[in-house]
Amino acid sequence: MKGIDIMGASKSGTGKTAAYLLPLLNKLQKVVKKENKVIRALIIVPTIELADQVSRSIHDFGKYLSIKSIKVQGGSHKSGQIEKLSYGTDIVVATPGRLQDFIKNKKINLSNVNTVILDEADTMLDLGFLAEIQAILSHCKQPRQTMMFSATISQNIKKLGKDFLINPTIVEISDRRSVVNAIKHRAYKVDKKRKNELVAQLIKDMQLKQVLLFTSTKVSANKIYEYLKTQKIRTSIIHGDIKRGDRAKSLGLLKSGKTEVLVATDIAARGIDIQELEMVINYEIPQTTDDFTHRVGRTGRANHKGGVISLLTVADYNAFSKIERNLKLNIKRVVHEGFELTDTQPRQKQPKKKSLIERKGGFDFHKDRMKKRKQNKPNGKKST
Repeated sequence: MKGIDIMGASKSGTGKTAAYLLPLLNKLQKVVKKENKVIRALIIVPTIELADQVSRSIHDFGKYLSIKSIKVQGGSHKSGQIEKLSYGTDIVVATPGRLQDFIKNKKINLSNVNTVILDEADTMLDLGFLAEIQAILSHCKQPRQTMMFSATISQNIKKLGKDFLINPTIVEISDRRSVVNAIKHRAYKVDKKRKNELVAQLIKDMQLKQVLLFTSTKVSANKIYEYLKTQKIRTSIIHGDIKRGDRAKSLGLLKSGKTEVLVATDIAARGIDIQELEMVINYEIPQTTDDFTHRVGRTGRANHKGGVISLLTVADYNAFSKIERNLKLNIKRVVHEGFELTDTQPRQKQPKKKSLIERKGGFDFHKDRMKKRKQNKPNGKKST
């Protein structure tokens, strides 16, 4: 409300959108005019799904205000968006690529924008939008208030903040660890060739009716999607190669209960908000802890119960252990009945054998003396 730049972080599902929209709407209602509208606020988001979500929130929160908003995003016809902009608006919710295209072709004027919000800033970095954001912000008014929001504050986010924010206030409501602590975790070790079979078995055994299943690639997403359909499991899919309308339809099918599983890649699933989502399945383990946190954050939202299942082949053990260490988790790894492992498992470190004296709880005088002699040797030379 004071106009100070902000770097904000809070786990998924805690209301970050409301946290920046409510003060923004309160500020705008005092200055906006019903006629001759100019763009005063710009909200930049990484995906069309998040653009839809933010736009719905603006409509819900501001339905009794004379504040107008427009979406500028890929996946929709440019002509319709340009026509709406010609009538004037107070807020623009935009994805970086389409917005920069409109700026280059002089289809939008940002010279009156004095509030800029970068939502899911970490995802925009992952997608390589840094250059686009720099170009866009150069067209906005100065001085202005700039705010950045994400689920976590990583080193890359801090670096981005230095580029775009002036003496920001950092508001971090919760760290990555709290995102995952309230959720029930399971990890199943499985042979690579039986991964698909185990997913289908778990969905049927646990009678899961609303599952968001994550893969790391579009190829994997397509394969597991086709397999689940052969198992008579109602499944839909979203990833970067699927058109916007079809992605929205797939998400709607899961929300309405018409499908049981939504297969998604990480980027396509950013910004997805499903109330009381029953289960997240990590079909493939993500490479980073932040991606794991984002996935997990789709369930257990707004204090509702949620669960996460992670499938681990031999190749996933190290990456999963690193995620566990970063989040201070200790997830028991089990083998599902009927899915006994045949893939070669890594050798376990054998514990060093203790001497008889140590096993009996006594003091090994000889061992202690040899240890002291080594410590007293100057530069590795023999002691005299």
